[in-house]
Amino acid sequence: MEPYPECLDAMLAAWNESDPTKIRAHLEKALEETVHFVDPANDVAGIDAFEAMVHDVQSKIPGAVYSRQGGVDSHHDLYRYHWAIHLNGELLTPGFDVTEVSTDGKVSRVIGFFGHLDDK
Repeated sequence: MEPYPECLDAMLAAWNESDPTKIRAHLEKALEETVHFVDPANDVAGIDAFEAMVHDVQSKIPGAVYSRQGGVDSHHDLYRYHWAIHLNGELLTPGFDVTEVSTDGKVSRVIGFFGHLDDK
């Protein structure tokens, strides 16, 4: 198990930031400029596109709370963890990410999946 990188918390903080003008600061702390993010609904490259995606998702489900569920497993600068999106205390979407962190401690790639694997 590798040391837990702070960039994962900063990336999560961006999703939960209620002030749209502060999202960028979280992302600059968390992400490589050339970050690549892909999940079933998105495929974006670069910090500007990532920021636009966060704003778009927040506008579609205002008030949602994004959280990591359970621990974080790691090897070779790769981190896997479960997450969930809740709204008014109700689960909207669970998911799973594999995140790659660069040698300078920032997220370079996120590969996300929706749902529980046993739901498929």
